[in-house]
Amino acid sequence: MTELQRYLAEEIAEDHADGILTRREALRRLGLLGLSTSAAAKTPAKGTSTEWPPVVTQPITFAGPEGRTLMGAWAPAAGRRGGVLVIHENRGLNDHIPLVAGRLAASGYSALAIDLLSEEGGTGALPGEAEVGAALAGVPPERFDADMKAGVSELRRRLPRARLAAIGFCFGGGMVWRLLAAGERRLAAAAPFYGPFPEKGDLRGSRAAVLGVYGALDTRVGATRDAARAALKAARLPHELVTFGGADHAFFNDTGARFNAAAAAEAYRRVLTWFDLFVARRPR
Repeated sequence: MTELQRYLAEEIAEDHADGILTRREALRRLGLLGLSTSAAAKTPAKGTSTEWPPVVTQPITFAGPEGRTLMGAWAPAAGRRGGVLVIHENRGLNDHIPLVAGRLAASGYSALAIDLLSEEGGTGALPGEAEVGAALAGVPPERFDADMKAGVSELRRRLPRARLAAIGFCFGGGMVWRLLAAGERRLAAAAPFYGPFPEKGDLRGSRAAVLGVYGALDTRVGATRDAARAALKAARLPHELVTFGGADHAFFNDTGARFNAAAAAEAYRRVLTWFDLFVARRPR
């Protein structure tokens, strides 16, 4: 089992333990990964919805590695603060992630939300979240690295003079760490949210200033945060790791049961401040 497959399996088990998935559905999803679980269900936490600013995103395709075509959602900003690659959760490029891209665009940062299941026909070609998670688990991680670098290239093509950043959530947070460890040097900043840090990840090939975001109630925070901090210090990269008290895994997703409106709003403010400092390089 790869570290990404293990992380995806842990997310399913955690969703079951928190009552978000029934035992039958958790077993079905883990079965697609070739695994099983015996976690006990709990009462689910209740999220509180919020109204994000109006967004307009455009479905696009762009050139990927080895002649492949990649898919994504493009949100052009009226301002010219910079560009951001947005990387989705283990649910793929669902309705939530383009909203994040659109919100960044409303804040002055043109954003490209990449679909890492483009080769499978895109997230929408799969019947449900379980199949999306299984498909992601079956992809060699090196393909994700190459596709994300192609996403950065597309941002550079569309925004030739802009500084660039990357942001990702859960699985996507782990993808941001992978992108940095893969030696992507075109990013001025990055904001991974509570994702796994790659085993033996080395960030010395990166130039990005990194804002890592975690929830204090996320039981997997400790080890991955410590590994990230050690790698950031070894690479001598500007960084800050922020842990929000009372917030759980996936607290930024306003469509999920763990959504924490206060923590999400503050996290977004911190991300914008970080990007303003290292991407736009001017205060709001």
